[in-house]
Amino acid sequence: MCPLLYSVFILFYSVLDNCSPVRSSPSKTLGSEEAVNLAAAAAAAAAAAATAAAAAAAATTAAADSVFTSGRRVTRSQQGATNALAKKYPLRQGRSSGSDTELTDLKACDTPPRTPTGNAPYSESDLEASSPGNGPVSAGNDANLAVSQEEDERLAKELSLKEAAAHDLSHRPKRRRFHESYNFNMKCPTPGCNSLGHLTGRHERHFSISGCPLYHNLSSDECKGKATSRDKQVEERTLSHRQDENRHSTRNQAPSERQLRYKEKVTDLRRKRNSGLNKEQKEKHMEHRQSHGASREPLLENITSDYDLELFRKAQARASNNLEKLRLAGQASSEGGNMIQSIVFGRYELDTWYHSPYPEEYARLGKLYMCEFCLKYMKSQTILRRHMVKCVWKHPPGDEIYRKANISVFEVDGKKNKIYCQNLCLLAKLFLDHKTLYYDVEPFLFYVMTEADNTGCHLVGYFSKEKNSFLNYNVSCILTMPQYMRQGYGKMLIDFSYLLSKVEEKVGSPERPLSDLGLISYRSYWKEVLLRYLHDFQGKEISIKEISQETAVNPVDIVSTLQSLQMLKYWKGKHLVLKRQDLIDDWKAKETKRGNSKTIDPTALKWTPPKGS
Repeated sequence: MCPLLYSVFILFYSVLDNCSPVRSSPSKTLGSEEAVNLAAAAAAAAAAAATAAAAAAAATTAAADSVFTSGRRVTRSQQGATNALAKKYPLRQGRSSGSDTELTDLKACDTPPRTPTGNAPYSESDLEASSPGNGPVSAGNDANLAVSQEEDERLAKELSLKEAAAHDLSHRPKRRRFHESYNFNMKCPTPGCNSLGHLTGRHERHFSISGCPLYHNLSSDECKGKATSRDKQVEERTLSHRQDENRHSTRNQAPSERQLRYKEKVTDLRRKRNSGLNKEQKEKHMEHRQSHGASREPLLENITSDYDLELFRKAQARASNNLEKLRLAGQASSEGGNMIQSIVFGRYELDTWYHSPYPEEYARLGKLYMCEFCLKYMKSQTILRRHMVKCVWKHPPGDEIYRKANISVFEVDGKKNKIYCQNLCLLAKLFLDHKTLYYDVEPFLFYVMTEADNTGCHLVGYFSKEKNSFLNYNVSCILTMPQYMRQGYGKMLIDFSYLLSKVEEKVGSPERPLSDLGLISYRSYWKEVLLRYLHDFQGKEISIKEISQETAVNPVDIVSTLQSLQMLKYWKGKHLVLKRQDLIDDWKAKETKRGNSKTIDPTALKWTPPKGS
């Protein structure tokens, strides 16, 4: 502010000096008309100085307020942005034509002069560069000044209208939040429902029967009221638990007085259970069932005590809330329908990787419970526990064709054991991305590998193959269970599939496409087979066909493996196989260190190829 005022005052005094009486000179005298013009110029300069001083003081005060209010340094661009938003009626920027008759009138209520870019000046240099005239100005015509002010007001109004239209977002489409966007064009399947409200009382809309208040014979307001009362009860219960924990030590686990009173209250409420429905109530229930059928929940009033009915309503709301969370997670995922997050399989709980087409009533669950012997899937831990008591299966169905130590392989015909094979395919789809076979299992044979202990034969993995494959595929689908991965069982399954091809005297290859883990396992197996063959080979000339016939590996797979190992070269019109001794030595060292615990023994196979294969 000080440099600006200093320059303005210097300008003001210089004008006054020009207006003061000039010393007598023999060569020049000051006329009356020139004196009048100089006086008018001095008055205009004084008005400009006062206006500039007021503008500088206001700008300095605003900058100081903003700095002390925010508590941080404010840059010039930030100050400019603040000033630009505050000015709603900027005046038209007039450019000086250089004539002495042009005049720009600045009053105390007007904004400071603008720079060529249209923004308010930020510094003294900007003010000097943006002022219409820095030298002496002459008085203009009042009529021209009035016209200029009217034009400025008109332009200011037009600019304010444009700014208002720019900030008006009513014409733009409303941006939807996530839960609104993914539910777009969805509707509750309950007849007569407008999808408003939710059974939990926490959402404004619903799109499923589980969250429909109308299906549960309730209104949205009743659901909100019940949700409020439930939250209040939870807070009271949490507070009481904290008080009980503070009063009782860990060794004294006797119920508190509050818990005893609550127990007596529950007992009294359950004693008030209705003996049965009277005639009028029965007619009402029958009329409700006939008019709505399965589209509405049956009337539950007067069937049990009010306390038990309220507990049931709480359980419904809680289940609906959990389903809503799972539904949101499923819609957010790439598959859009993978509701099964984990499975309980034996003593393991496994996280799923992909979507599997289980029936809808099971696919909606977050966790699935499976019997590890018969592969039956269930909804709860209680059902699984009861099933395990009654289940007589301890190994897969079919014929045991291989056994060495505790490792066994069972051959299961998809036509004879259809349910088991279907359950096996559904289980495999949870961990395989490209699997398409689920229910049509009759044309396939399944070879299931198990690991035995004193409780039974536990599923390790399996592979399937067509009974009659025209392309000589020896594997259609292969899977190692996640809890047995990276332990050598995958190579055992692959080796066993090629062992069956050797017995059949065929050359086999896996069906494409392979999964990522399957491709890695097969490449590792092909590399091991080729290095073992080259280690034992003593001749000078080698044939890809001979390698294929001895190992039952397809020639295409052999060539691709040799190329990946950089052992296949083309020289002087011939293909040469380079015997890289460094790779063979590395493989031999790993083979010796690993041992023979995870290998297939051909002598332990008791199997003959099926007829017609």
